[in-house]
Amino acid sequence: MTSSLENYTRLGYSEGSLPQVLKRKDFARWQVGEKLSDAALCKAVREMERGLIDADLGGHLYKKRVARGGGGKSGGYRTLLSARIGTRYVFLHGFPKSATVNIAQDEKKALQYAGKVFLDLPAAALVKALQAGVLLEMHCDEQAH
Repeated sequence: MTSSLENYTRLGYSEGSLPQVLKRKDFARWQVGEKLSDAALCKAVREMERGLIDADLGGHLYKKRVARGGGGKSGGYRTLLSARIGTRYVFLHGFPKSATVNIAQDEKKALQYAGKVFLDLPAAALVKALQAGVLLEMHCDEQAH
């Protein structure tokens, strides 16, 4: 019987193969409803890696605007994600830019906490979260640049 860590390695994951781009199951459900593509999210991550960050909310929580398909960022979406730039990105929450100006302080603290947990997951726990469907992995290297 193989361990979760061995499965993680067998699936091609290693500390050297990062950055990883992940999304919470709830975020993925919202994303599908909004018809927001993984390619748009991967583009946002690439922009962050180049230093284009809309807002640093503290505690590794960032706000990043994402363009609506066929439109620009001004009529698009806001996403909140936890990130260790260049290492791991976890999309936590999203909303149309027109729907909400900002999140409440208690929501921000809850997202910071959840994000920290996801950022700090060791390989074996990450495998379990992926297998359980709590987190979903995006394959940005397969997305059009």
